[in-house]
Amino acid sequence: MEYIPNIIFAIILFAGIGYFANNVKKLVRNIKLGKDVDVSDNKPQRWKNMAYIALGQSKMVKRPISGFLHVIVYVGFVIINIEVLEIIIDGLFGTHRIGHSVLPEALYGFLIGSFEILAVLVLVAVIIFWTRRNVIKLKRFMKSEMKGWPKSDGNIILYFEVVLMCLFLVMNATDTVFQDYNSGNVISQFIAPLFSGLSEAALHTIERAAWWIHIVGILVFLNYLYFSKHLHILLAFPNTYYGKLTPKGQFKNNATVTKEVKLMMDPNADPFAAPAEGTEAAMPEKFGASDVQDLSWVNLLNAYTCTECGRCTSECPANLTGKKLSPRKIMMDTRDRLEEVGKNIDANKGTFVDDGKQLLGDYITTEELWACTSCNACVEACPVSIDPLNIIMEMRQYLVMEQSAAPMELNNMMTNIENNGAPWPYNQMDRLNWKDE
Repeated sequence: MEYIPNIIFAIILFAGIGYFANNVKKLVRNIKLGKDVDVSDNKPQRWKNMAYIALGQSKMVKRPISGFLHVIVYVGFVIINIEVLEIIIDGLFGTHRIGHSVLPEALYGFLIGSFEILAVLVLVAVIIFWTRRNVIKLKRFMKSEMKGWPKSDGNIILYFEVVLMCLFLVMNATDTVFQDYNSGNVISQFIAPLFSGLSEAALHTIERAAWWIHIVGILVFLNYLYFSKHLHILLAFPNTYYGKLTPKGQFKNNATVTKEVKLMMDPNADPFAAPAEGTEAAMPEKFGASDVQDLSWVNLLNAYTCTECGRCTSECPANLTGKKLSPRKIMMDTRDRLEEVGKNIDANKGTFVDDGKQLLGDYITTEELWACTSCNACVEACPVSIDPLNIIMEMRQYLVMEQSAAPMELNNMMTNIENNGAPWPYNQMDRLNWKDE
C-alpha cells in the first residue's frame, strides 16, 4: 500500500510527458509541411544570436518596463522549476526533500531561499502584467486580432503563474520538516504563522495537497503550451538560431526569374533550345505562396513562435496610419491556418484533403498585403527574430506572378519600366523637359 502514491505519481508523470511528446510530434510534422530552405550557414553567428536574443533577452529589454518584468518571470519560472527535479525524484522513489540529503545544507538552503525570493518577484511581475492588460489596457493589447481566445490565452498563463508560485510557497510554509531546517525559508517563514493553529496532521495534508497540485499543475501547463502562444517558451531558441542573418533590406531573388533574366541578357543563348535531358517533364515551381504549404518551414516555425506581444504592430507605420495591416495578425493567421491543415491531416489519417480554403483570401486579405511598406520595422521590433515581412512578400509574389493581381498603380509602374526603363510615363528623350518649363 505504501507504494500506491508512487505508482499514481509515475502514471500521472508519464501520461503528461507522453501527451506532450505526441503534441510535439504533431508540431514538428506541421512545421515540415513548409518548403525546405538551407539555413546551415554561419553557425557561430547563429549560436551567438540564440544566446544573445533568446537566452539573454537582449531585444526584450529594449522596452525597459515590460522587458525587465519579462526577465523576472522568465528567470524565476525557469529556475524555480529546477525544484521540479527534486519533486519528480521524491514522487517516484517516495523520498522527502532528497536535495537536502545529497547537497550541503548551506547550498540547499541557498537554492530554496533563492527560489522563494524569485517566486515573490514573479508574483509581483505577473500582477503588473495583468494590470497592464486588463486595467490600463495598453493599446497594443486592444487590437481587433486580440479579441476572444488571444486575450483569454494571455490571462490564463498569468493565472497559471500565480497559482503555481502560491502553491510553491504554501508547500514550503506547511512543510514542518523544511521549516525545522531553518534554512532556505526566507519567505515561507512569514507565511507559516498563518497555519500555526492547525494540527500537524492538517499541516501535512495541506503540504501534500499543495505538492500534488503543484506538480500536476506543471504537467498541465506543459501540455497547455501546444495550444497557446506561450509555445515560444520552447521555440524561441530554435527560432532565433534559424533567424535571418542577411541585412534586413536584402530580398531573396527568385531563381527561375534570375535564370530567365540571364538568358535574355546572354547574346549567345538560344531561347528555343531543347531543355536538358531529364528536365523536360519537371513541373514549374509555383511563384510565391498562397497557402502555408508554399511557405518555408522557417516561416511556419516563426508562426508557432509568435508571442503575440504586438511590438511589431505597434511599430508598423502602415498600422499607425490606420491601414488594415497588422504584422502580428499575419503571424497569428498563419498559425491558425497551419493548425487547421494539421487537423485536416489528422482527420484524414495522415493525408491532406483539399478543404477549399487557403491562407490568402480566407485568412489574410490582399488589402493587408499591399498596405505593407516593406520597411522591416516589424522584423526589427520582434524580440524572438520573427520575419512577418517574408510571408507578406511571398504572398505578394503569388498575386503578381501567378494571378496578375497587382494594384493598378504597380502595374502602371512595371509597364513604364518595361517600356521606358523608368517608373515614370515618359520616354528618355522627354525626361528633362521639365527644366524648360
